[in-house]
Amino acid sequence: MPQPTSRSRDTPLLTVTADTLVAVDFGPRGRREPRAKGPYRRLFALPGARAFTAGNLIARLPMGMFSVSAVVMIAGTRGSYALAGAVTATGLAATAVVAPWTARLVDRYGQARVALPATVFAVLGSLALLLCVHHGAPDWTLFASYAATATTPNTGGMSRARWAHLLKGDAEALHTANSFEQAADELCFMLGPVLAAFLCGTFFPEAGTLVGAVLLLAGVLLFTAQRSTEPPVERRSSARAPLRAPGMRPLLAVCLATGAVFGSLEVVTLAFADERGHRSAAGAVLALQAAGSCAAGLLYGVVRPAGSARSRLPWCLAAMTALMVLPLLAAGLTGSLVLLAGALLVAGMATAPTMVTTMTLVQRYTPEGRLNEGMTLAVTGLLGGIACGSAAGGWTVERVSATAGYGVPVAAAATALLVALCTLVLFGPSNRSTDSLPTH
Repeated sequence: MPQPTSRSRDTPLLTVTADTLVAVDFGPRGRREPRAKGPYRRLFALPGARAFTAGNLIARLPMGMFSVSAVVMIAGTRGSYALAGAVTATGLAATAVVAPWTARLVDRYGQARVALPATVFAVLGSLALLLCVHHGAPDWTLFASYAATATTPNTGGMSRARWAHLLKGDAEALHTANSFEQAADELCFMLGPVLAAFLCGTFFPEAGTLVGAVLLLAGVLLFTAQRSTEPPVERRSSARAPLRAPGMRPLLAVCLATGAVFGSLEVVTLAFADERGHRSAAGAVLALQAAGSCAAGLLYGVVRPAGSARSRLPWCLAAMTALMVLPLLAAGLTGSLVLLAGALLVAGMATAPTMVTTMTLVQRYTPEGRLNEGMTLAVTGLLGGIACGSAAGGWTVERVSATAGYGVPVAAAATALLVALCTLVLFGPSNRSTDSLPTH
C-alpha cells in the first residue's frame, strides 16, 4: 500500500486490522495541567515559610501554658489560689506595659537582634519563679520573677509581620495568612493549658513552667534563625506612633471589649462546671470553644469575603454577639454541661473571623515600619480586656450566679459591636482614605 511522502504531525495515521479501523495519533503529547493549589498550599510554598512557621508554633505553644502552670505550681506548694492569681495578674499587667516597648525595639532593630535577648531574659524570669517556689522564697520574689517574663516577645505579631512582608500587595494571600495565624493562636491556647495541667499533675508542680521555658527558647531560636524572611528594619522611621494613627484607638477599644468576652467566658465556665461537680471537665469544655474558633479560622482563610475589612468587622461582631447568647440559653434553660459544651463550640466559630478582620485592620492602619508595635498594642488591648472580663465574670458569679455570668460575654460582645459601629462606620475616616492605606 502506498505511503504518503510527507505528513503533518497533527494528522492521525489510519490503518485497518481485520474488520477494525485503527487511528494512531503521532501528535505531541501535551502535559496535563496540574491541579491548582489550595490557598494554604500556595502560602507554604513560599521559600522559608514552613521553617519560620514551625519555630513560631513551638514558641507560641507556651503562651497557653505559663499562666496555668504558674497557678498550679504556686497554689500547689503555697496552698493559696489568691496568691497564685495575684502573681499571674501582676505578670499580665507588666506585659501590658513592657510588650509595646519590646515590639518598638523589634521594629527598629530587627526581630533577631531583639527577640532572642528578650526571650532569654523572660526564660530566666520563669526559671527564677520556679526556683523561688521550690525553695520557699518570700512571696515578693514570686511577683518580681513573674514580672520579669513580661519581656517575652509577641511571636504571633512577628509572624504576621513576616507574612505582611512576604505577601506585600497580595491581599487575598494575606487574608489566608492572617486566618492561619488566628487558627494557630486558638490551637496553642487550646493545647497549652491541657499540656500544662498534664505535666504538672503527672510529674511535679514545676514541670509545666520548666517545659514551657524550654519550648519558648527553642522556638524563638528556630524562628529568628530564618533571616531570609525577616522584614527589613527602618531605624529612622519618621512614621507616627501607631497609637496616634487614624483608626487605631477605636480598634484598640474593640480589642479591649473583645478580650472581655474571652476573659469572662473562661471564669464563668470554670465556675459553672464547679457548681455541677465537674470541675475537671472545665478544661475540655473550654477547649471545645477554642476548637470551634480554630476550625472557623482555617475555613475563613479559604473563602474570599466580600467588601472591605472595615465594613465586615461590624458583621463579625454582630455574629459573635448573637452566638454568645447560645451559652447563656444552654446554661439557663437546661443547666446541662454537655449542651453548654456544644453551645460553646458553636459560639467559638465567630471568634476567629472577628479577630482575623480586626488584625487585618490593625495591619492596614499601622504606619509603615511600626507593624510589630501596632499588633502588640492590639494584643495588649486583648490582655487588658481579658483581665477586665475575668473580674466582671467573677463578680457576677459571686454576687448572682454562674448562669447569670454568661450574660457578661454577651454584654462585652455587644459593647464591641457598638464601638465598631460608632467609631469605625458612622464617624470613622472615609472609605477612600482607609482603603488607600498601605498593606505593608
